[in-house]
Amino acid sequence: MLNWLDVIIAFLISGTIAFLVTPIIKKLAFKIHATDKPDSQRKLHNGEKASMGGVAIFLGSIAGFLYLQPQDPYMTAIIIGAVIMLLTGVLDDIFELKPLYKLAGQMTAAIVVVSSGLVIEKLTMPFVGTVYLEGLGYIITVLWIVGASNAINLIDGLDGLAAGVSAIALSSIFIMAVMDYRIVVAYLCIILIGSCVGFLFHNFHPAKIFMGDTGALFLGYAIAVVSMLGLFKNVALFSFIIPIIVIALPVFDTLFAIVRRIVNNQGIATADKKHIHYLLLERGYSHRKVVLILYGFSALFGLLAITFNSGTMLSTFITLLIVIISLQVLAELAGIVLDGQQPLIDGCRKLLGLKKMDREK
Repeated sequence: MLNWLDVIIAFLISGTIAFLVTPIIKKLAFKIHATDKPDSQRKLHNGEKASMGGVAIFLGSIAGFLYLQPQDPYMTAIIIGAVIMLLTGVLDDIFELKPLYKLAGQMTAAIVVVSSGLVIEKLTMPFVGTVYLEGLGYIITVLWIVGASNAINLIDGLDGLAAGVSAIALSSIFIMAVMDYRIVVAYLCIILIGSCVGFLFHNFHPAKIFMGDTGALFLGYAIAVVSMLGLFKNVALFSFIIPIIVIALPVFDTLFAIVRRIVNNQGIATADKKHIHYLLLERGYSHRKVVLILYGFSALFGLLAITFNSGTMLSTFITLLIVIISLQVLAELAGIVLDGQQPLIDGCRKLLGLKKMDREK
């Protein structure tokens, strides 16, 4: 049974610690040159900014963890993997690691988790039933952890975006964990949410500090792991799609980036300003409005994941349809499809008799 008083206290502990230590991490980041400088390729901020803010998120999570002390057979491996992922991010924020070295750190963290036995063992699909993955499950698990970590990392391009999207995704997993009586998952989610919220006080536009790869990789790893502990173990139809819907925004942005770079004969790790958030800025939306728009889509996907998790066959297919339509709307807002045209949005405006949305600040 979930102890709601403990949940609230853990949230406050994590949030408070993250909030209080962030200024300290900021000073440390400048001393060890873990900073982010503006460039012409993809960074929009003015002046040198402290990075490595993810350490504050990690410390907040540790504080909440020590209070709740959730017990699970895989917990030791999860913690070791988290530390490896965190250190990989710290080294990248300080030394700007080569993509191969960074991938090696991510793979190591994922392999530690897999070697403990925490593996995506099966997929549940309609008309087919349960499909047991056996050896393939190890590969899929590693790909899921590394993929989710990089998805959050790629969306970390605007002040407060990655922390807010992560908090929203974790909130939806928390709700599903409570509904499914998965106490450990709920406890892990709430301390991560609290840490993100505490950090956001310093990271929302205009940001005083960035989470850097330290925070993005750690949060992506955390989302991947808690979804494996909870969502992948669900017996509902299409259970393997639920975690993907939860982080549909960063997953969509990552897939779009991969396809774009392949088409343009670029390396997959090549930096550019063609991510969803940058494209929305180019369309005339303000920095803060872009972040809030993407928060809204993240919340929608989280709500759809919750509906998907507990729905019937019919509601499952309806939910999938809404997800696809939502992604189409997001793509139209960003000007990705049909040379910037917005057929679906314009059709809805005509149907409702609305004028075009104001994009001014």
